[in-house]
Amino acid sequence: MASDGNDEGGGDYEMKVPERHKILHYHGDEARVLFFAGAVVLIVAQSTGADLPLSTAGAVISAVVLVVAAGITNPAQGWIHWLNAFIAVYGTILFGMAAVDRYRGGTSIFDPSFFYIEALALLSLVALYFTIRTIRGFHMRLVL
Repeated sequence: MASDGNDEGGGDYEMKVPERHKILHYHGDEARVLFFAGAVVLIVAQSTGADLPLSTAGAVISAVVLVVAAGITNPAQGWIHWLNAFIAVYGTILFGMAAVDRYRGGTSIFDPSFFYIEALALLSLVALYFTIRTIRGFHMRLVL
């Protein structure tokens, strides 16, 4: 069977991927990566026996929530960024307070539990920053 110039049997066509357009002040991609990383840290910390301020079910459910939020984050829907902000605020407060309490309680900074809690607090804090920047960008687009 003769093809239209393509050795794989298809016609002559050129597949073009549209260029990714830059959306000003959109940081959902960064928040998505941080949420996914947080979910991985939660699961690893819980499975290695770290003393997290969550039960086993709480850690797994939180990891699922983080992954779902990361998966549905997109620049077309503004509501998801408000949800992301809520999740990031909750994580920052929960893990930030736990990290400070443990440090003040004399826990060594080399204790694996402290390390995991501090990592989760910092991931949540940075995710909060990027999420708030995205929300700010959405509001700037509406005003300008």
